[in-house]
Amino acid sequence: MRTVVIGGGVIGVTTAYYLAKRGHEVTVVEQRSALGQDATGGNAGLIAPGHSFAWASPQAPKMFLRSLRGEATAIRVKLRPDPQFLWWGMQFLRECTPARARQNTLVKLALCQYSQRAMDELADKESIDYHQVSNGAVYLYRDERELELGMQKMQLVADHGQKIRALTPRELADLDPAFEGAQSLLVGAIHGVTDGSGNSELFTQILAERCRSLGVQFDLGVSAQRLVEQQRRVTTLVTDRGDYHADNFVIALGIGSPFLSKTVGQPLPVYPAKGYSLTVDVTDETAAPRIGGVDEATLVAWSRFGNQLRMSSTAEFDGYGRSFRPSDFDNILMMARELFPDAADWSTARMRSCLRPMTPDGPPIIGLGRRHDNLYYNTGHGHMGWTMACGSSLALADTMDGRTPQIDLTPFAVRAFKK
Repeated sequence: MRTVVIGGGVIGVTTAYYLAKRGHEVTVVEQRSALGQDATGGNAGLIAPGHSFAWASPQAPKMFLRSLRGEATAIRVKLRPDPQFLWWGMQFLRECTPARARQNTLVKLALCQYSQRAMDELADKESIDYHQVSNGAVYLYRDERELELGMQKMQLVADHGQKIRALTPRELADLDPAFEGAQSLLVGAIHGVTDGSGNSELFTQILAERCRSLGVQFDLGVSAQRLVEQQRRVTTLVTDRGDYHADNFVIALGIGSPFLSKTVGQPLPVYPAKGYSLTVDVTDETAAPRIGGVDEATLVAWSRFGNQLRMSSTAEFDGYGRSFRPSDFDNILMMARELFPDAADWSTARMRSCLRPMTPDGPPIIGLGRRHDNLYYNTGHGHMGWTMACGSSLALADTMDGRTPQIDLTPFAVRAFKK
């Protein structure tokens, strides 16, 4: 069975791995010169089912309005005459009711929990060291009322299998000494005991080597242009380096997925949210956090990758541009210098942006499309792609082999919009 996977991020590479293990003859087509270079290489590194909350929530419209007024917010919107964003945005606002937000959160949580288990099994089986930290993640609060609301919010995931506990500033510092000097700034934290972190780019590259040993072919620097269909089957992927023919095709192209699927008549509600991240070399081991987490006041997230620290924040809806200014990192650097002042020489931080493929409701798109008998999708994972990767890809491989996945894929059905 010949299968072409289109996209070489963590989603595409994990898809290739599980299919190759099932005996598929797999080729991965990636437009960049290396694997895992966009959202995979620029995320915060958290593996966090405990932070699976849907972005489309009753609070989100207020944040959007504050952003349009020029206020500094973690989710920013720049209005532009873009029909794709207007279509996406209307669907997003529709999902911002309490009932829909709760349901979307639980759908994401189930996939994240399943995926974390699958990732642990895969990493153990293939002996992959990706700088994993498995003793939880911490969510910091600077206001008593916000901490109380945070515990109430976290109760939803706690009721569905996540282990959490409240920490005083003293208990936080005992857990991770990097917070010793920040006790006066914080009123407490929530410890997501079963969350973790790791380097998704490193994981992807090591897993790709395991894939090569299984016979997977990686064609880099190849841009997918369009698909060719005949009746209910896709027969060809047309690229700038020639045509690919296969029995099955998988679109795992992140933000590029809607453009490729549209060539065979399938619109997808996937739109980019630009994120900003920086990576810095740790200069003082005792001052740098060992456990990943999120500052809930600024929504800055961080993870430790060996002797490096990754920090990330912001979701900016501003089309497909990847440009950034130093001022885009002011929020991250302010928080870093406040909580971890001696951890690194912050003036040497390496900055970048990435584009995360977001669906309006939050759950990604996984499975067989309705228009074709051999075109599959694994896309739209947004800011949770690292956490969801292994579970999404394992479930898709089960589907492609005619097996029943261990997780219900009904909420992840291929769609133009959710009814």
